[in-house]
Amino acid sequence: MNIVVSGGGTGGHIYPALAFIKEVKKYDPHANFLYIGTENGLEKEIVAREGIPFKAIKISGFKRKLSFDNVKTVYRFFNSFAICKKLLKEFQADVVIGTGGYVSGPVVYAASRLGIPTIIHEQNSVPGLTNKFLAKYVDKVAISFESSKKFFPEEKVVLTGNPRAQEVIGGDRAKGKSSLNLTENVKSVLIFGGSRGARPINESVLSILDELSKKPYQIVYVTGEVHYKQIMEQIGDCGRLKNIIIKPFIHQMPDVLAAVDLIVSRAGATTLAEITALGLPSILIPSPYVTANHQEANARTLSERNAAVLLLEQNLTGHRLLTLIDQILLNPETLKSMSKASFELGVRDAAKRLYQVMNELAAANNKI
Repeated sequence: MNIVVSGGGTGGHIYPALAFIKEVKKYDPHANFLYIGTENGLEKEIVAREGIPFKAIKISGFKRKLSFDNVKTVYRFFNSFAICKKLLKEFQADVVIGTGGYVSGPVVYAASRLGIPTIIHEQNSVPGLTNKFLAKYVDKVAISFESSKKFFPEEKVVLTGNPRAQEVIGGDRAKGKSSLNLTENVKSVLIFGGSRGARPINESVLSILDELSKKPYQIVYVTGEVHYKQIMEQIGDCGRLKNIIIKPFIHQMPDVLAAVDLIVSRAGATTLAEITALGLPSILIPSPYVTANHQEANARTLSERNAAVLLLEQNLTGHRLLTLIDQILLNPETLKSMSKASFELGVRDAAKRLYQVMNELAAANNKI
């Protein structure tokens, strides 16, 4: 089977796509893949590392206010649409899957115009502009949250969960603890703001470092690579922070997630898929700077089920964060009940579910 995948802009669109590709290869090692992204996006570098054939198109997103840039975007869309039609014909695509980001727009739309079976995958509670547009043309819409169902044609929707969640199930707790020198049988909290870090979270943590150093639990604090050097200069001598491990970035996140007991993070869809798959309780601090405030909507799907505590950035202080960490980590019953609620929300076979949707669609169209 020849499968085209497109998604870009952020890791939240790219990593689910790669998790899906890995799942397909398990069942069909002879499947052929083509990934279509942008030349300057994160996807080019990430996909290249995985050894997946990659083609680039030039496309930009729409501005939400009137702008001449939108005229350029329309031109690029139709130009990319023509290029995508050519690429899909040359590759003899049997099915096309878009995982979000504006790059998937012309790819999936071109496939629908060519009569190629199409699927879009929506990671967030509130869909982006591209998936809202494509929903009218695709055959199936795979969603990660039940709450996003109302945004799409009901007859097309399938709840699959986020394929990235399935990848963390195999995390090695022992390796995770060893990689960070975490002490066994001592509770631990992982605090991070994404690969680039989040300044408000960093400022709050810095304000309570000395108090954290006196706690009976361990703290893994990930600053983000762009903030690490400055933060280490601010901290100075780390000798007093014996229970605090400070890192710029974590590469083996599945192992580390398996090794900790509580998460403090933003509320990106991929992060939430990972932590619910493992049944981890969390304190979620949604980024207020994202489209349609979708991270807050993501977070509420967990907080309303008592799987997480929602802490809005406008209410974030070091003292408030410290109080919440104590209330969860130092209370075994709270930790247990939140873990159970988180686990119940997780979809641990999401990649397999999406693979099955693709197979059924391809079979219905005589593509397999």
